[in-house]
Amino acid sequence: MFANGGYRINPYLIAEVTDARGQPLSKAQPLTAGRDAPRTLEPRNAYIMNSLLHSVATAGTGAGTNVLHRSDLQGKTGTTNDAKDGWFAGYQQSLVAVAWMGYDQPKSLGSREFGAQLALPIWVEYMQRALRGVPQAEPAQPDGVTAVDGELFYTDMTPGNGFVASIGLDSANPTAGASDAVGGVGPAGMTPPAVPPPNVSSNEKKQILDLFESNKP
Repeated sequence: MFANGGYRINPYLIAEVTDARGQPLSKAQPLTAGRDAPRTLEPRNAYIMNSLLHSVATAGTGAGTNVLHRSDLQGKTGTTNDAKDGWFAGYQQSLVAVAWMGYDQPKSLGSREFGAQLALPIWVEYMQRALRGVPQAEPAQPDGVTAVDGELFYTDMTPGNGFVASIGLDSANPTAGASDAVGGVGPAGMTPPAVPPPNVSSNEKKQILDLFESNKP
């Protein structure tokens, strides 16, 4: 779903069934992303998630994918409790693959074994062949996404517009918070000066608080 930009494609196991003469008896007819498949994720959600998983695959625990010298890979490593399973799930826009390492009868693979060391090399070896000759495909940034200092944000929630460090909920009693933060009053019994709340409009504050309402449909 992330790989194709947010469309739901129902999986199928058998692509085609033919008779003894090679005539087709049955053929899967999957829907196509961007054409007739239903969209289940907003384009901006899929794009930002792809960006996060790309960071994992290039600079995080999945950095072993860099040996493929591609800029269009995303993925995530995984290691279960007691290192009984090592995983790597990754994809390019046209192909998704998952590698697993473990025992048929679950037992620890070793205290120093992880998905990045066990499953990722399998995935890399497979993708090296499967993506041979496949051109790199990097999705275009969709509407509703803005980059600020190298970070992606929803355009309507950039810093200062729906995205702030604080909305000043304690501004009604600022001195109490300031005193508590330093363990009491200041020198000679003086209370430290209150830190002014950020410049957040009442409308923006309401929008932020509405995100946390549990009774909204």
